[in-house]
Amino acid sequence: MTQKEQDKLGKTLWAIADNLRGAMNADSFRDYMLSFLFLRYLSHNYEESAKKELGSDYPKPIERTEKVFNEETNETEEITVVTSPLSIWYAENSEDITEFEKQMRRKVHFVIRPEHLWSHISELARTQDKDLLMTLSEGFRYIENESFENSFQGLFSEINLDSEKLGKTYVERNKRLCTIISKIANGIEGELTIDNDDLGNAYEYLIGQFAAGSGKKAGEFYTPQKISNILSEIVILDSQDPATGKKNKLDKVFDMACGSGSLLLNVRKKMSAQEPKGTIGKIYGQENNVTTYNLARMNMLLHGIKDTEFEIFHGDTLKNQWDVLNEMNPSRKTEFDAIVANPPFSLRWTPNDAMAEDFRFKSYGLAPKSAADFAFLLHGFHFLSNEGTMAIILPHGVLFRGGQEEKIRTKLLKDNNIDAVIGLPSNLFYSTGIPVCILVLKKCKKEDDVLFINASEHYDKGKRQNSLDESHIEKIVDAYKFRKEEERYSRKVSMEEIAKNDYNLNISRYVSTAEDEIPVDLEEVNKSLTSINEQIEKKTKEHNEFLKELGLKTI
Repeated sequence: MTQKEQDKLGKTLWAIADNLRGAMNADSFRDYMLSFLFLRYLSHNYEESAKKELGSDYPKPIERTEKVFNEETNETEEITVVTSPLSIWYAENSEDITEFEKQMRRKVHFVIRPEHLWSHISELARTQDKDLLMTLSEGFRYIENESFENSFQGLFSEINLDSEKLGKTYVERNKRLCTIISKIANGIEGELTIDNDDLGNAYEYLIGQFAAGSGKKAGEFYTPQKISNILSEIVILDSQDPATGKKNKLDKVFDMACGSGSLLLNVRKKMSAQEPKGTIGKIYGQENNVTTYNLARMNMLLHGIKDTEFEIFHGDTLKNQWDVLNEMNPSRKTEFDAIVANPPFSLRWTPNDAMAEDFRFKSYGLAPKSAADFAFLLHGFHFLSNEGTMAIILPHGVLFRGGQEEKIRTKLLKDNNIDAVIGLPSNLFYSTGIPVCILVLKKCKKEDDVLFINASEHYDKGKRQNSLDESHIEKIVDAYKFRKEEERYSRKVSMEEIAKNDYNLNISRYVSTAEDEIPVDLEEVNKSLTSINEQIEKKTKEHNEFLKELGLKTI
């Protein structure tokens, strides 16, 4: 599918979402829309694999005519009902179902029963079947608990099929779901032939559109793609010598505030795009918001990542509730080759006395209650491998605020762990208009200086939101990769100079974007003013002569 067709698909689906949500707010309808796209993805993938597995035994769909009573017209009508191939095969081969499903689990890692497939659900919607709502509820429960080897309990927990926003009665809710699903099915199966990658791209497009409409709430689950590209390009470079290019493999990648998982997916995309193709062993993410946590799990599966290739945990990062990250034995500690993060900016938190002894914070001290920025940073940094790179988006305050944050910043600098500070333009995010920065950290850093990149003046101005184009991203990554120095843009700063500034990392101290003042030649200015005065005096005399001739009062 071309980019133009992808854009058309995304806009078609967004128009459907915008028109159908009715009494629901955008956040609520998002969960329905994205869940139905997710079901369509799984179903399409499963049916295509089943078709290959069964070969010539895969039956053709059967059409039949049924008479139904139309309540709106108060008349009986004939409709064509289609029975899907997999439903036919299951009915004719009941003794072979168990072995077939075992084989499907080996090949595609999951199973969906024929009655729960999107093709069947959308057919129920098209024919306004009264059992749609009940069948959909059963299908969601089956996918959560039985489809995958690893249970995905609660995956659809945010979708309330009994919500009065869908309708006050079962019949009203069923009818509305029929309308919504039919519209989505028509939008997906319209003029374009859509494969799984295209639907994955459409899913990302919709997440972005819902984020744009969610204002400040969007910061909880979405990092704009262009900013995500910068972090992804940086962390996949060789950590000791970025100029040599990208790594061929990352064993483990982590995002401790993963939202919808867009950052993690972007790292995977950048690894796959290189030649030869790079690989990632396993993706790890943590998310505290249950709605967003479910969104992230769907997003991983929808982008073709097997359930054994990722692990998303629902829990509080600052309290470190994930057992995987609580191993006290240093030799068994989980470490990551790449860490990316866009945690909530300056989140208020409540550290207790016990946290002062927490292995993540003990050597640095606790971030202040008013801003957990450094708490997120130190959490991720603790689990960074010696050969890994971490890139985290934070507000500018972490660069210069005093108190405990100054102590944490100073230790990181003295230990030579801060590799680069990248200043971005303001108003790039859906959630805030403030300018932010990217901190790049390493445990075993080659250079003994800090690279500052001031990209605050390099952006495309928009009506509501600014954006970065490919040239802006390439310039930032190129400056980081080759540690370039450019006037009013980037500069390598020694630790001695940073120490003299009391370990203040305010970017403008080191890389100012202000233009140099043009030297003023006072003698030339004086000559020019004298000449101007002489001209004024001459013209005034001429003017007065004309006034005298006319008998008027002179100036």
